[in-house]
Amino acid sequence: MGDRLQIAGVEFHSRLIMGTGGAPSLASLESALRASGAEIATVALRRIDPSAEGSIVDVLARCGCRILPNTAGCFTAHDAVQTARLAREAFDTEWIKLEVIGDDKTLLPDPVELLEAADTLVREGFTVLPYTNDDPILAKRLEEAGCVAVMPLGSPIGSGMGIRNPYNLSIIVENASVPVVLDAGIGTASDATLAMELGCDAVLLASAVTRAQDPAGMALSMRKAVEAGFGARRAGRIPRRRYAEASTTFEGLPDLD
Repeated sequence: MGDRLQIAGVEFHSRLIMGTGGAPSLASLESALRASGAEIATVALRRIDPSAEGSIVDVLARCGCRILPNTAGCFTAHDAVQTARLAREAFDTEWIKLEVIGDDKTLLPDPVELLEAADTLVREGFTVLPYTNDDPILAKRLEEAGCVAVMPLGSPIGSGMGIRNPYNLSIIVENASVPVVLDAGIGTASDATLAMELGCDAVLLASAVTRAQDPAGMALSMRKAVEAGFGARRAGRIPRRRYAEASTTFEGLPDLD
């Protein structure tokens, strides 16, 4: 892991990616984005009018965030591909966060439709960042299809349950040759730190900030949490031991008997 996040040849200083859904107001969103230091923010095409004045797009422009349109709300590969094509025209970008949801209760990805959509979009020249299950095999298939990153969930969208399966996540990280971005389920700062300590290259979150009592305050905490987790990962933690090991050696101490 280098000092900077690299996705599809583009460098970013921040390893925190912000979602924009759920913000109580544009003013609150702008404050949170500035506090987060994020350089990328996702936008759901189906929920905004890109041409409207005073929109999320204007907020992102003022904050200097790169827009990453997503296909939120799509349940089939066909709908996701069509939405991505519209997003490319609306935002003049090939980058797309690909979401294909299996049902509206769990909001879990549909693996079959997701892989089909990813394959189609990559062939059409899109830079695809797919939201996926925490399945190491599916993550590898998406990478092999040409996705520039994989974005496994920690737990269901908006649940705030944190990382429920660190074992699978660590396998995804170990096997990936593209950036791994923890996406969905973050509830508080320690969740973001754990994701980075497990080896993720970045964290994407929305609800944990936009629905917090103090969105800007939580955004700042998430920023520091991601930085702390990244630093700890690079520094290398001590091994876990079953028994104590004194930090100060007893060697050379006099025998008091």
